[in-house]
Amino acid sequence: MYITDAHKTFISFFIFGILNNILYVIILSAAIDLVGSSTPKAIVLLADVLPSFLFKFISPFIIHLISYKNRLYSLVGLSTIGMLIISLSSINMIWLKILGIMLASLSSGMGEVSFLQLTHYYSINGNSINGWSSGTGAAGLLGSFLFMLMTNLIGIPVWIVLLIFAIMPSGFLIVYYYLLPKQNQEYHEIDDNNFIIEGDQEEEINDEIDNSLENKVSIEKINQHLSNTFKKIQPLIIPFMIPLTTVYISEYVINQGISPTLLYPLDDLPHWLFSSYRDIYVVYGFLYQLGVFISRSSITFGLRIKKLYLLSILQFINVVITIIQSVYDKPFTKIWFLLILILYEGLLGGFSYVNTFMSVSEEVPKSKREFSMGAVSISDGLGIVLAGCINWWLETKLCGLQVDRGRDWCLNGGSV
Repeated sequence: MYITDAHKTFISFFIFGILNNILYVIILSAAIDLVGSSTPKAIVLLADVLPSFLFKFISPFIIHLISYKNRLYSLVGLSTIGMLIISLSSINMIWLKILGIMLASLSSGMGEVSFLQLTHYYSINGNSINGWSSGTGAAGLLGSFLFMLMTNLIGIPVWIVLLIFAIMPSGFLIVYYYLLPKQNQEYHEIDDNNFIIEGDQEEEINDEIDNSLENKVSIEKINQHLSNTFKKIQPLIIPFMIPLTTVYISEYVINQGISPTLLYPLDDLPHWLFSSYRDIYVVYGFLYQLGVFISRSSITFGLRIKKLYLLSILQFINVVITIIQSVYDKPFTKIWFLLILILYEGLLGGFSYVNTFMSVSEEVPKSKREFSMGAVSISDGLGIVLAGCINWWLETKLCGLQVDRGRDWCLNGGSV
């Protein structure tokens, strides 16, 4: 069978998505092994999220000054060094492990911005965004499965597993140079080398080059650059960024703040699937990742959702339902209906992600599309960080309410 450029584009961005997100999943899966049972796992979550978010936040102002090749080598170096530090440092050196996690997180943020922007050069056949979105969804399932397989079933020491995953970022270079269609690749490499930027970015970058030639640092020019960048972000906020941010706030409030308290008596559950309260949380996580993978791959089947705010509303309804369930143990007296809700929650999250970036590629003028893809990527990181701040209080509050009712399961391993 002849593999067309369209197939190569989809496969390339699918692999990019897996490689960019799988280390994030592996690190969260290994949280208790990395910092021990006595250290709050929120430290790992924040170290795994904040550097990525901060890079996304500043990227609209600086990312155009870094060529795609330099970004590629940087993210490979950061993620590889980060995983080596994580795997080879002692558990007593938590600060060093946190540093490694932060380096890997920074690499993930740079990768998401860069590959979403790179889809601009491969938008003709429409397979780039679809491949990327599907790959990032697959990373959740593949990462959690591989970690469980290698540590729980095969019995490989965790540090060796992490060391093995340190090799994976080299796959970026293999895919970029040997699989990604060369014709499209030449276009963005020309832009990188000669600063041939379309639209209103061209004048902005030319000004910066002129300033550097004159060896002058002008506060006015910097302020003008910041002002111009904010003006370009502003039209993206209401139609794209707010819906995606609110969906992520809702789903991460459910995943990290509410679901650890959605517990049932173990005697009422099948023991082949649930042998401890922790297992309930693990099953929730798997079903969520399954829903995300299915929905992030939905463009392949021609399914498009253009009413992005509808997804925000539906996901917030899930927050209300799960809070009621946690506080009153209703409306779901059996866990099976709740498992379906968690799968549905993952579907909404994946639909929001892929349809947001598809809408950007369809609705934003071509001259502003590359910048817009990177800028909108701020939204998911912002949603996760805000949800983390909410969960710092919410999970403790919900668990306390359950303890007051004599249900102290959330204190006995229900949360990881």
